[in-house]
Amino acid sequence: MAKPNPKGPVRTVQIYCTKCKFQLLKYRKGGKGALVKCFKARIVENFTKNEGICPSCESQFARSTLIRGAPALKIVGGKVIMK
Repeated sequence: MAKPNPKGPVRTVQIYCTKCKFQLLKYRKGGKGALVKCFKARIVENFTKNEGICPSCESQFARSTLIRGAPALKIVGGKVIMK
C-alpha cells in the first residue's frame, strides 16, 4: 500500500476537544469528509502532553495506530470538533 504524502494538503484545520473546547492539534487535512484519522507526519502543531489525551479534561480523544504503514492517530467518534 502507498504511504500518505508527508507534505500533503495545504488546508490547515484546528482540532478542539468537544467536552472542554481546548485546542488539541493543528492538522493539514485533505478532502472534505469527516475527521477519522490524523497522520502524525501531517500534524503542524501538537498542544497535548500525552498522545491522544486532552490535557484540560483528561478524556481520551484518539489512540495511536498504524494506517497504511504510517503512524497515525485514530480519532474516537464524537470526541473532537474541527474548525
